[in-house]
Amino acid sequence: MNDRLWTWPNALSFARLIGVPIFLWLVLVKEDWWALGILVFAGLSDWLDGKLARMLDQTSELGTLLDPAADRLYIFATLIGLVVRDVVPLWVALVLVGREVYMALPLAVLRRHDYAALPVHFVGKTATLCLLYAFPLLFLGAHSGTYATVAKVVGWAFTIWGTGLYWWAAVLYTVQVRRLVLADRGSGELKGAEPLP
Repeated sequence: MNDRLWTWPNALSFARLIGVPIFLWLVLVKEDWWALGILVFAGLSDWLDGKLARMLDQTSELGTLLDPAADRLYIFATLIGLVVRDVVPLWVALVLVGREVYMALPLAVLRRHDYAALPVHFVGKTATLCLLYAFPLLFLGAHSGTYATVAKVVGWAFTIWGTGLYWWAAVLYTVQVRRLVLADRGSGELKGAEPLP
């Protein structure tokens, strides 16, 4: 881990962040194919920046913040577009946003005990990946034709799995925070945070 600002992985994360408002605008004006292109780029660059960070030994503190931030912004932007376009019901967006609101609680507990945010859990990354697969498919499913019907079914399957895993990751994170707080109280001193296996 280093404090470098300009690395290839960070450049990809910045590019993803810049794409968020463009993507949302394209969705709202119903330029779906261009929007899907940006969403596909976001998904590929999400995979690629992690790969490059490990391969080039360019893992940075900024990168660990930018990567999940870009993921969440794309999820929120896509949810806004899907709800406005009546592709998904409002309750789906509320369930996913509710998870982010809930996550503020364990993060507040960590800060109170002088811990930084814990590493992103594998389950959380899998959930994000499922949702990033789900949303383009749901957009395709909003059209007509056989491909749209198949896309809609697969898209909803990814949405259900992604949402379930998203909340399960929140449960695992909460359990991890609880263990750290109990260990902290038991020892009387702060200890290094270890991610769940």
